[in-house]
Amino acid sequence: MKKLSALILALVAQSAFAAAPTPDATAAQLLDPAKVADLAKDPKAAVAAMTNLMDPATAIALAQKSMDPATFTKMMQAGMSPDILKAYAAFLDPAVSMKWLAAGMDPNFYMAAINPMLNPNMYTKWMMAPVDPRVLQMAMAPLNPNLYMQWATAPLAPANMNMMMAPLNPNLYTQWAGAAADPKTYGTWGAFMNPATYGNMANPFAGLFPVAAPAPAAK
Repeated sequence: MKKLSALILALVAQSAFAAAPTPDATAAQLLDPAKVADLAKDPKAAVAAMTNLMDPATAIALAQKSMDPATFTKMMQAGMSPDILKAYAAFLDPAVSMKWLAAGMDPNFYMAAINPMLNPNMYTKWMMAPVDPRVLQMAMAPLNPNLYMQWATAPLAPANMNMMMAPLNPNLYTQWAGAAADPKTYGTWGAFMNPATYGNMANPFAGLFPVAAPAPAAK
């Protein structure tokens, strides 16, 4: 029985560890204008991001990505996508406020947020960060001519050329209009925009004239 309990605890701990985002994943999410909003929607995601921000690996990953011009291309592409409207309009959903209200009354939330600051291992990592191979590699990057070539040729990259032509594509504005008119964009409040929410109230004569069922298809 003890072995079974130990096995179950090990599996639970392993699954919890696997579910936690890595510093690289947190850095990628912070650099995505649409996905960064997800960190503020869920207190658990916010705590996980704060924990990773206490780790110098996240700062190193952010610095590495900021040296690549493709990172800023992806940020601009995300900013022009209607997904960013869906990401920030979700804050109008009362469910988001309820999550944070519940977290504000949960002592475990505060302990999870404070624990990284009380972890001496985090401070040890910061003290060792200057001699981290990734930091040393970034320090030598300005001596690499390829870095300057990447930035010099960035305006001619196909991804950037397509992005500059995107405002001339009518489909972009159609997608934005579709996202703005979609009730799903606004979460719970979107139900007020959906005519199906009101049912027969939208048609006072619906109860007097029921719709006939469609005839079965001929075989």
